[in-house]
Amino acid sequence: MQQQTVDYGRKWYVMAAVAMGVLLATIDGSIVNVALPTLVRSFQAEFAVVEWVVLAYLLTVTALLLSMGRLGDMVGKKPVYATGLVVFTVGSVLCGLAPTVYWLIGFRVLQAVGAAMMMALGVAIVTEAFPPSERGKALGISGSLVSIGIVIGPVVGGMLLHALSWHWIFLVNLPIGILGVLMVARFVPNLKPSGGQRFDYWGALTLLVSLMALLLALTLGQDIGFDRLPIFLLFAVWLLFLGLFLAIERKSNQPMIDLNLFQNRLFSINLVTGFISFVCIAGTIILMPFFLENVLGYDPRSVGVLLAVVPIAMGVTAPIAGSLSDRLGTRPITVIGLSMLLVGYYAVGTLSTETTAVGYVLRFLPVGIGM
Repeated sequence: MQQQTVDYGRKWYVMAAVAMGVLLATIDGSIVNVALPTLVRSFQAEFAVVEWVVLAYLLTVTALLLSMGRLGDMVGKKPVYATGLVVFTVGSVLCGLAPTVYWLIGFRVLQAVGAAMMMALGVAIVTEAFPPSERGKALGISGSLVSIGIVIGPVVGGMLLHALSWHWIFLVNLPIGILGVLMVARFVPNLKPSGGQRFDYWGALTLLVSLMALLLALTLGQDIGFDRLPIFLLFAVWLLFLGLFLAIERKSNQPMIDLNLFQNRLFSINLVTGFISFVCIAGTIILMPFFLENVLGYDPRSVGVLLAVVPIAMGVTAPIAGSLSDRLGTRPITVIGLSMLLVGYYAVGTLSTETTAVGYVLRFLPVGIGM
């Protein structure tokens, strides 16, 4: 239970402050995806190495999200979110100054630590700032902010790559990060959590090892084959530490994850559908810059514009869907969204070397609307 009441009159200020962190993370992610072909050429490195600029970030964020969320429950969401903004901004500057691809990968891990802090708590902060009757709208607007960041990222990234160098795709985060820290400090309420909470260190450690082993196995297995001994060992470590994590959580009075949550059908179904949806969209986002640039022959600036189709559709649709869910319920809106995704991905499966820019846009519009 929180010890302070929420002033709903400040909800839009809170939304604006959190938006800075959301834009920071999404702009950076989408810019980097556009820049992958450029990084391959600039560092004269193989794609198998350069792809770790993205993978190291994703692995770190995934492994730390739950721990950062729990930390926010214990010490307060505001200090953790603000710290995440600072860490991410510093990491961005270091990425822009990286002398080699390996330094860049290392600094991306630092960025990811800050991103995990923001991603774990941003939606929770927004949800607390709005009354229950407006939370669908609030989450829809949050989705639009993500889309705006994804739109800005490829467009700005394509222009920066065309006019300057890849370093600026990271340095552009500096002014946004500074503004975000100031706004969070000024507008986000510092609600104090109840005392007497303890951090589940053993649960966090076993979960971290388990997730990292699984993600490394899935990632490395694509390069060396899933029938190799190192991959078998990583999967074994995953299962072993997952079992240890579940055993610890069952016995803990203050677990990292309350396993009873999964008895809620709506909660579990939401996780499954969300997982499937984001697996599809993530794979598409990573591969499309290479298809557009290397197969269809577009320059980086044009690639950035074309990649904006999905986030623009998301940005337009998300607040509408959020408001409708407040009135009609979440189920019909979710079913419509999943149906649109099905149509969209069937259309995307027909991409070819003869696809025009208009054909690309028409295939990806349903994907953005569905998401």
